[in-house]
Amino acid sequence: MKRRDPHPIVGAGRRSTLALLIAAGSFAAALPREAGAASAVDSLAVTASIDSAATAPADSVPTAASVTAPHPAAFPASPNAHINTTRKVRLTHSDRNVVRLGPGDSFAIAGVYPRGATFTVIAKSGPWYNVRLSDSETGWIHSALCKEYDDLSDLEFKPNPRLYSRTGSFVIGGYGGAYAFDRKSNSLVLGGRLGYYVFDRLQAEAGLAWTHVRRPAEIVESLFDLSLEEESFHMLSYYLGGVWELLPGRQMVPFVSGGIGASMMQGETEPGFNFGGGTALFISKRTAVRWEVRDFRFKTGPPDARVTNHNIEFSFGSSYLF
Repeated sequence: MKRRDPHPIVGAGRRSTLALLIAAGSFAAALPREAGAASAVDSLAVTASIDSAATAPADSVPTAASVTAPHPAAFPASPNAHINTTRKVRLTHSDRNVVRLGPGDSFAIAGVYPRGATFTVIAKSGPWYNVRLSDSETGWIHSALCKEYDDLSDLEFKPNPRLYSRTGSFVIGGYGGAYAFDRKSNSLVLGGRLGYYVFDRLQAEAGLAWTHVRRPAEIVESLFDLSLEEESFHMLSYYLGGVWELLPGRQMVPFVSGGIGASMMQGETEPGFNFGGGTALFISKRTAVRWEVRDFRFKTGPPDARVTNHNIEFSFGSSYLF
């Protein structure tokens, strides 16, 4: 005859507690172990939990549902965590997309790349993206040729307003002023210039000018006869030279200039050279006013009596970059 348990409820509670302790031990064993002292601490924690559970009332013993893994948010983020802020664009326009050396169609071509090529974006200037082509090369892509992966508005490139690059720009301008032929007469001069910025300091320039020279009466020797003559003639001058800017990229740019050319007058063409200096004041990024003084030197007279002329030109005009 079987003996009944006088306390069936207590016996059931003990069996439930034992099963729970076995499950907790299996869960603890399944947790990853650290090396060394960490294993001893874990073992001590499990033993302490078993002893506490054995002496606790049945209704206060934790259930299996209450045993959960620690939430990831409980661990603080590492101070060395790095947030990836790389921005990229992908070419989507055609099979041959042009990448240039600067933010504009006037800059030289840095390369041609196919559709689908992706580049890391460094900066942004208007509709142009400055991208990295390789570890040592960069280029500029127009926004019409590519698609943004992310919002790149915060990468807008803002150049220093006191240092604006004009490399690769053409310059056209006109001027008027006074011309002193051999420093003895004052005449009106009209002219024009066409230049190109080779780089920020150097501008290649070609010029053409017209003046009507009126020289006062003076003694002229002709075949041992002395006569008093007054001269009046038209003169056309042209030259090819350069302009060296002392403070490139600024709003007010002082410069020195020089060149070689020729002057045509009275049926003769006299070669010569010129040099001078002046200042250009940019009232916008594309428009400037310019004043300058130049000394045009060339020789005139018969072959056996050549005379060097110093002709001073004072000019004031405007220039336009394109």
